[in-house]
Amino acid sequence: MFENVLIAEDHQSIKLTVEQTLNTLGITVHNYAYYCDDALLRLKTALLESNPYQLLITDLSFDEDGREQKITTGRDLIEAVRKMQPALKILVFSAESSGAVVHKLFEDQQINGFVRKGRSDAIELKDAIEAIFKGRKYISPSLQQTVRTKNAHDFSNYEIAIISQLAKGTLQKDIPAYFLENNIKPAGLSSVEKRLNLIKETLDFSKNEQLVAYCKDNKII
Repeated sequence: MFENVLIAEDHQSIKLTVEQTLNTLGITVHNYAYYCDDALLRLKTALLESNPYQLLITDLSFDEDGREQKITTGRDLIEAVRKMQPALKILVFSAESSGAVVHKLFEDQQINGFVRKGRSDAIELKDAIEAIFKGRKYISPSLQQTVRTKNAHDFSNYEIAIISQLAKGTLQKDIPAYFLENNIKPAGLSSVEKRLNLIKETLDFSKNEQLVAYCKDNKII
């Protein structure tokens, strides 16, 4: 089991919950930081002392309290950590519920697990830590279906441009004119229609309005 864990969490009650879970797993060496800057400093110090942390458990959102910070979000902390200690195991413990956001954390920042804060989070935290230690990835059961749905289609920049125009109220038949003006290719109406039909078929939508709403909800646009 992990022997050296860092918790980055600005709510003391939640930090205590995480500590209790770690104690249950027999992990007695764990430190915490209420600010992302402090967390990164602890990680750097541990590396310099040749006693690196093996697991980082971090939230995504940190409340502002007037203290000036260079790193203000868990996402930025993870990005900095990946540059400094690429092999560090990272578990995100957050209230975030967007499947698209969670998917990007796994794909872009190579996190090892995601537990959503909620009714069963203490149990899921324990399961996640055990899974990550054994080399597996972990996603809260309540989010697994939404992440799979998001993975059903990987939106290209071209497709996002089409859907963004629809979201702004541009009629489908007028999108080619916008594309021509902005040198976006292919700009033909046939290409736009085919691409929209493909996405809707993949995601089982029948209307453009459904697709736009889905993309907004999942922060794709």
